[in-house]
Amino acid sequence: MSAHILVVDDVAQNLRLLSDLLSARGYRTSTAASGEDALTSIAADPPDLVLLDVMMPGMNGYDVCRAIRADPACAVLPVVLVTALDPEQERVKGLNAGADDFLSKPINQAELMARVRSLLRVKTLYDEVQRQRAELQAWNATLEQRVQESVQQLERIGQLKRFFSPQLAEAILAGGADDPLRSHRREITVVFLDLRGFTAFTETAEPEEVMAVLAQYHAAMGRLVLAHEGTLERFSGDGMMIFFNDPQPVPDAPARALRMAVQMQGEMAALSGQWRRRGYDLHMGIGIAQGFATLGGIGFDARIDYGAIGTVTNLAARLCGEAAGGEILISQRVHGALQDGSPDSGWSIQEAGELELKGFQRKVPAWRVVCVS
Repeated sequence: MSAHILVVDDVAQNLRLLSDLLSARGYRTSTAASGEDALTSIAADPPDLVLLDVMMPGMNGYDVCRAIRADPACAVLPVVLVTALDPEQERVKGLNAGADDFLSKPINQAELMARVRSLLRVKTLYDEVQRQRAELQAWNATLEQRVQESVQQLERIGQLKRFFSPQLAEAILAGGADDPLRSHRREITVVFLDLRGFTAFTETAEPEEVMAVLAQYHAAMGRLVLAHEGTLERFSGDGMMIFFNDPQPVPDAPARALRMAVQMQGEMAALSGQWRRRGYDLHMGIGIAQGFATLGGIGFDARIDYGAIGTVTNLAARLCGEAAGGEILISQRVHGALQDGSPDSGWSIQEAGELELKGFQRKVPAWRVVCVS
């Protein structure tokens, strides 16, 4: 697009001469016959350069130049003063008013075009710098927004990883899974575990020793929860509750839960050996049950936990309470699901009889898992 030049002169002949000369060189021109008209034209259709006569009635060229410079939007608009007066005497006045260059009347065409090209080149460079500056500001704003969104995303992933596997947490935030915090009902397999001898241990051990033992215990069990893609419902001192088949459905929830429990007992055996050398006699019991539960977010805006409510959670907890150290007790439905599936060479299942469990009116049949490898 050709540059736009505003020619300002109170003499109509001078306006036509300069306008025709510049138009012949490919520039787009507009004219103003007074200083007031010039300022109105600049506001309505900003030019790329102003050729401004000094001697005009009303506002003279210096007044117009000062008014142009008072507008921040025109701070770098090139202004060439055109005067018939002694240029040496007028130069200081023009510089103080904010002019960029001077031309003497009568105008030398070659000099006019050279000064116009030079100032327009500077103006073009300035406009390009401003354009790049605006782009950079826009990119910075976009970058800041993306960084903020990424931080929020990481915070949300961190919160979800409290309950779910990292893969599932990222899938939920990416829209690849249903909103798990919405209340829903589903059949799940629940695993409850806690330590035998822990109460006696806390009564004699120092708090620092208790915290160190719990840190080892939680770390070892937590790794296995993640490895088997279980959902960690809660830590409660030495107790842990994990469930399978929610929020990510799995076809082998009972077998997966039992594989995790067997490996947990293996890890626990190693930990128990270490703790025994320090004088701590700690073992772990595990209970596993299967059934329907209502699941979703539980809490309030400032703190929401993910929980499961139903008889199945109570049953798993009661079976865990009945399990001896190193033992895994499973419910009838878990036993039936394992019998329906493919056998696993890592364990065998024995009847544990009918148990009287707190909160259950009838005796509950249970089975004992015996590790064979």
